[in-house]
Amino acid sequence: MREVTTLFLKIAVFIIGLPVLALCIFLVPHMASFAAKLYPNIVPMKYLVFIVMYGAAVPFYFALYQAFNLLRYIDKNTAFSESSVNTLKNIKFCAITISCLYVLGLPLFHFIAKKVDPPIGIMGFIVIFASLVIAVFAAILQRLLQEAINIKSENDLTV
Repeated sequence: MREVTTLFLKIAVFIIGLPVLALCIFLVPHMASFAAKLYPNIVPMKYLVFIVMYGAAVPFYFALYQAFNLLRYIDKNTAFSESSVNTLKNIKFCAITISCLYVLGLPLFHFIAKKVDPPIGIMGFIVIFASLVIAVFAAILQRLLQEAINIKSENDLTV
């Protein structure tokens, strides 16, 4: 039963990565060109959009890889190990990195949103909030897992 559940979650992790890949391939270049057309006097505008969007995609995919590794640890029955704690720590840092990149990119999104009819500035806040929620959740799981490992090692020593 556990292998079926983790297989389902591995497939879900893979499927989560597909829309972001599609956005990176198809939408980000158009967004960068659009931003460059909106502000032709700001020369690096196109490259700033690329830096923020692709810069956030790198930790996103690293976090997906770490989630896949965590599912592999569960399959191998080594979920209560230091490697799982390190994996959760990496996921937490990736989520914080994504939030920081989008916080730094908020002025850029504000400039773009000022000239677009339906305001899209809220999208940056949604990404920041979602990443921070993932970071807090990963931090809580990391602490709980570390405490469980400590209790397990204490129990192993008393027997």
